[in-house]
Amino acid sequence: MRKIFTIEDVKKEVEKAEKKIRVHIRKTYLEHSHYFSKISDANIFLKLENTQITGSFKLRGALNSILSLSDEEKSKGIITASTGNHGAAVSYAMKKLGLKGKIYVPENISAAKLEVLQAYNTDIFFYGTDNAITEANARKTAESEGSFYISPYNDPKVIGGQGTIGIEIIDQLNNIDAVFVPVGGGGLIAGIAGYLKSVLPEIKIIGCQPENSHVMFDSVKAGKILEIDCPPSISDGTAGGVEEGSITFDICRDCIDEFVLVSEEEIENALKLVLQKSHMMVEGAAALSVASFLKVRNKYKNKNIVLILSGNKLGFEMLRKIVSGGK
Repeated sequence: MRKIFTIEDVKKEVEKAEKKIRVHIRKTYLEHSHYFSKISDANIFLKLENTQITGSFKLRGALNSILSLSDEEKSKGIITASTGNHGAAVSYAMKKLGLKGKIYVPENISAAKLEVLQAYNTDIFFYGTDNAITEANARKTAESEGSFYISPYNDPKVIGGQGTIGIEIIDQLNNIDAVFVPVGGGGLIAGIAGYLKSVLPEIKIIGCQPENSHVMFDSVKAGKILEIDCPPSISDGTAGGVEEGSITFDICRDCIDEFVLVSEEEIENALKLVLQKSHMMVEGAAALSVASFLKVRNKYKNKNIVLILSGNKLGFEMLRKIVSGGK
């Protein structure tokens, strides 16, 4: 029977995570964007998780999960699956704590993210071309080897770690009207939404997904987690399926007020705008919040809006393609 993970559960996990990981992570800036505010007639703030250690928000959840292990669990080794950012975060945490482990990645992992993983000298294994398939294999391997498996999202400790972003946002900004959050397996938005809704019930949480890969949106709409084949997306960090029975589903169903789906062209345009107007490097998944907000900006005039920029690993070839207009 699938375990139900409630908003109250999230709040407890986030508050425990805050005490556990705070000394190990950065409190990322919440930066006001004059450009995006001007073109939308709203007050737009960018939460710069692209400047977090290891280059994405994933370090929060990975550290919280690993720091919660007993010495016996740590000694058995760690296994995880990742499209890149979660793997880098787990690798960093293992190196920092002197632990050993394996990272399973899809065969179509981006070159930029693979290069980052290889720099940690972690054992990397390739399996499948869909995140859900890679995750299922990694979990099965962990069970057979007796190692500890850390899900990229389907883990209360991971969700709790990601939710510490919500604590920072509340400390950094008064009167928050809406938060736009990239959605893949749902760990990031489950943590942020679960915590924020528990303390600010009226806040609006907007889930942002690519038109090419919106399994969570379809699953919430259907009332159950679906298996759907998805074409590739520049937002590789959110692409692919959702693990069967994932505890993120209930939080996404209960806490996301609206989903916005964006095209590959809209994501690329958002990437270019962030680079040109905010002078920052972000990856496809991070641009989802910007692209989604721009698509529905007329609904949020004169509101205080937070856009989560989730990571910074954009490959050079993709960067060149975007800057040159696809030439």
